[in-house]
Amino acid sequence: MHPTGRPRPLTQTTPSSPARFDLLGLGNAIVDVLAPASVETLAEYGMIPGAMNLIDAERAELLYAALREMAARPGAGHALAQSSGGSVANSCVAAAALGARVAYLGTVAEDSLGDIFADDIARAGVHFPSARLSGADARGTARCMILVAPDGSRTMNTYLGACTAFTEAQVDEDIVRASAIIYLEGYLFDDPAAKAAFRKAARIARQAGRRVALSISDPFCADRHRADFRALLADVDILFANELEAESLFQTDFEGAVRAVASLPVAVLTRGPLGSVILSAGERIEIPALPTEVVDTTGAGDAYAAGFLAGLAAGRSLRD
Repeated sequence: MHPTGRPRPLTQTTPSSPARFDLLGLGNAIVDVLAPASVETLAEYGMIPGAMNLIDAERAELLYAALREMAARPGAGHALAQSSGGSVANSCVAAAALGARVAYLGTVAEDSLGDIFADDIARAGVHFPSARLSGADARGTARCMILVAPDGSRTMNTYLGACTAFTEAQVDEDIVRASAIIYLEGYLFDDPAAKAAFRKAARIARQAGRRVALSISDPFCADRHRADFRALLADVDILFANELEAESLFQTDFEGAVRAVASLPVAVLTRGPLGSVILSAGERIEIPALPTEVVDTTGAGDAYAAGFLAGLAAGRSLRD
């Protein structure tokens, strides 16, 4: 579907009961594991510096054990940094820090990394009711092992593990109905069962008069699921995409993408140093980027979405 015509108005929520949560996120529950690594270490494990690789369970266990062993060596000078992650999970944590009432649905296993994810996100003030998986279905909690070279470059090795067990059964209908905004992570479309869960949550939210927000997540994700994403836009109130994601989704340049999303209630397109563009009700709002020294852009889009959604939940205008 290529959105055309007059802009749809933003859903005006008329639920039978007040929202318990301002924001509910659904996404891949991942533990980020960061460790410094020399060029020699990267070569030893056959990694290409700066690359992102999806890995299987066997390699995930091998690398995780190696990182723990390196951190435990006398004189290593560093501890293994481990924290809850995943795109929408990051946004949920940041939104909670801004005062929003936030919940999150995602799957983790009954293991040490699952403990880290659940404890970390709970300490951040995010309600995390998802049941922990055990036995044959657990697959191990997802992890992104990030090796940081001396020059600051990051080499990522991601094992999705328990994320691939996210199904319709994990969608808590009561929490969906009790949340003012449902924020869906595009990466979920990579697994058929998670895609079905994604659609179920969107359907329940719409039926309950709640707002649905979507993150495209990645240009390659947009390329893999272009037709599905464009069809889903009919049920989306708020779209988040960066410039490359928007261009990939609509197979056009940036201005072409702007025209393509103009009929959505709200579309938020980020452009890095060029700022961002917000489109709503026929209005185009240009938001300049603040001059700053860029140290690390990891999670920048996640934080932007968090601020936007927390502000919207608090009744701020789009210009605020």
